[in-house]
Amino acid sequence: MSPCDCDQTPKPQGLSSLEQARQRLLDRAEPLSERERLPLAQGLDRILAEPVQSHIAVPSWDNSAMDGYAVRASEIPPEGAELRISQRIPAGTAGDPLEPGTAARIFTGAPLPSGADAVVIQEVCRPRGEKVWIPGNLKVGANIRRTGEDIQAGAQILPAGTRLAPQHLGLAASVGVAQVSVYRRLRVAVFSSGDELVMPGQPLAPGKIYNSNRFLLAGLLQRLGCEVMDLGTVEDNLEATKRTLGEAAERADLVLATGGVSVGEEDHVKPAVEAMGSLDLWKLAIRPGKPLAFGHIGARRTPFIGHPGNPVSLFVTFCLLTRPFVQRQQGMQGDLSPKALSVRADFDWPKAGKRREFLRARLVRDAQGQTWVQAYPSRSSAVLSSVVWADGLAVIPEGCTFQRGDRLDFIPFCELGA
Repeated sequence: MSPCDCDQTPKPQGLSSLEQARQRLLDRAEPLSERERLPLAQGLDRILAEPVQSHIAVPSWDNSAMDGYAVRASEIPPEGAELRISQRIPAGTAGDPLEPGTAARIFTGAPLPSGADAVVIQEVCRPRGEKVWIPGNLKVGANIRRTGEDIQAGAQILPAGTRLAPQHLGLAASVGVAQVSVYRRLRVAVFSSGDELVMPGQPLAPGKIYNSNRFLLAGLLQRLGCEVMDLGTVEDNLEATKRTLGEAAERADLVLATGGVSVGEEDHVKPAVEAMGSLDLWKLAIRPGKPLAFGHIGARRTPFIGHPGNPVSLFVTFCLLTRPFVQRQQGMQGDLSPKALSVRADFDWPKAGKRREFLRARLVRDAQGQTWVQAYPSRSSAVLSSVVWADGLAVIPEGCTFQRGDRLDFIPFCELGA
């Protein structure tokens, strides 16, 4: 298979690359400072404001990794030996020191008795009444979990900036942590611009469309654990837009808009933001999602991001650009770019484009078990059904052509919070 053939065509003049735009956003993101302490059970999907340290070792003592018999390895000759069973040690109890020349019946997780240095699994032993035959050639330390093998006392187990997943909660619980310090939830105000928009459930008059962006954007933010302030649809006039922006800037940590950031006569978001603060219009070298606006509003300098009005463009720009900005505001650190898989293309791409394409795509497996990526037939940014059909985005670099079977980057929706 030949690799994707890219001629390194430079991006069109005046357009920003995805990486440039993402870094510009992250450089302007100011993480929250307010924090709260929560019971561990309420910490799911919250962002740690302080690292979690362990005050104990895990395991806290040498313990058996298997059900079996604890012995002194030196007392078992190569041909094996029959030993008296001197005690029984279930999990949750502590045994007595091991008597010389005896074996202790022991269960998984039980503390190793003093003097024992190996555990023999029960499947290879032959118990008979109060005695048990133990096979020879034992290794010291066999089937023993040592003190601190998992976690050392005093070790940091979770850094600040971690979004708490179920496995993080389990790890914190395993060292006895009952509460965590987290950043408060990010408050994000959202609104749509356009007199053509109506809510689902209302009659659809000529020239009107249902407001899908409102639900798409709110859902993406809720997946991130944000507190969403839905300000609805704003009338297409300057004063109504300024009133909405003023309310949003006072109450929220971030304001997001869809539509209305172009320079048409009915696009009032741009002049409203400029009148109340500052605004930059960015043209991105990606498709879909070329236009993006970033600025600040009001005395609090509340950040503002304006997205394209077409729903697929909104989806792509939010997932690739706004999402990492939100994550940084929430307190997440490190690399926030999504991870991609390398997969074989199930289609040709004979004509190189000047912008990086993000095709709605999904993975399929053929009869031989090989995984391929299929692209949705339409590239239109208005076809929201393509995002439901897909399970990720296939990435076509600028200036790139390829044939079926060549490898592409594929970003699963799970990497994008979708």
